[in-house]
Amino acid sequence: MRKFLAMSLFLSGALVFTSCSEDDAPSDAEVQQAALDQVSAAVDGIVSTDASASGADESVFGWTLTMGGTYNSTATERVDVEGNISADVTWTADKIYEINKRVTVLDGVTLTIEPGTRIEGDVQFTGADASVLMIARGGKIMAEGTAELPIIMTTTDDDGTLTAADKGKWGGLVVLGKASISAEQAEVQIEGVDASDVNGLYGGTADNDNSGVIKYVSIRHGGAVIDAAAGDEINGLTLGGVGTGTTIQNVEIFANSDDGVEFFGGSVNVTNILVAQVGDDAIDIDQSYKGKVTNYYVTVDEDSDEGLEIDGREGDALGSFTLVNGTIKAVAGSVTCDFKSKAQGTVTNLNANGGRIKLDASFDEVTFESTENAAQNVIDGKLNFSTVNAEWSVYTDDLPALIEE
Repeated sequence: MRKFLAMSLFLSGALVFTSCSEDDAPSDAEVQQAALDQVSAAVDGIVSTDASASGADESVFGWTLTMGGTYNSTATERVDVEGNISADVTWTADKIYEINKRVTVLDGVTLTIEPGTRIEGDVQFTGADASVLMIARGGKIMAEGTAELPIIMTTTDDDGTLTAADKGKWGGLVVLGKASISAEQAEVQIEGVDASDVNGLYGGTADNDNSGVIKYVSIRHGGAVIDAAAGDEINGLTLGGVGTGTTIQNVEIFANSDDGVEFFGGSVNVTNILVAQVGDDAIDIDQSYKGKVTNYYVTVDEDSDEGLEIDGREGDALGSFTLVNGTIKAVAGSVTCDFKSKAQGTVTNLNANGGRIKLDASFDEVTFESTENAAQNVIDGKLNFSTVNAEWSVYTDDLPALIEE
């Protein structure tokens, strides 16, 4: 199945090599198309559309903005927060906490946030100075809201009239841990944080690392552009090397300009996450994330990119994700999921409502042999789908670059 040498592709009788002249030999374009067709046929024999997929349990998302939740803080006293948090502190629901630039909870320090507390990123800070709440490795966030009193993280511009079009007005929540990742090094700098700030490092060997608790938290209107030239923006919720000791349940990300939630490796398990109308991908997985996401609900619109964008390892370390019970809906346009770059894992009970799942294929430039990527991992049993309501397609970015005619 992995061999795509030019001659072997045409053993079906379309060409008889002993009698063909050089002019009759298959062109690069024909050989490459045949290689892609063979991978597509192999994938088609493994995956199929299953209309019985029920997807996520929507009933657990009633507290969210998208599903009708209307909570807003009644606090009037404002507290400016800036710089590093170097001692344990509790933020209380009777105040609004205004984040100025990047605020970092340092190693060994715990930030506790009461149910019903409102946190606002100051919209006046932009670019590299955008307002971000970051939990450094070894730090903890204990943000335990409730369905009746969720913790709201939004912008100072949020007066209750903002819509899905109001994106990028502050940064977002960044949580960094000591769990393993698959990158060029065992620990790397999170995107959007200058290399001179060592608090931006994530990754390690402690897969059971504990960065705290995030429950009933709504993150709204974030995704500030850090570096437009480099395309650096902030995700609504960034999880870099976060371990299984961390609890993440009942989270909403709404109207973020970049990804809703992005996993950079790590092993943390996430339950009940809703991502709505973001400017890039709803759920993005990179660097061999090996945790489990259960009950995820995604709404995309004409401003969004993919519902799911799933990548695999960047280094040698292997990791296999698990996605269980997911729903993806489109407000406008198509619904797509993109599995690429060596993605490995399992997807069970995904209702993409007729959307398309794309599987990236890649090929050796000389032999046209199929190489490690999402499509080949499906064939090899390393990327598995069960009870999925979606259309399927195999694509490649390799072949057009190889065609020299």
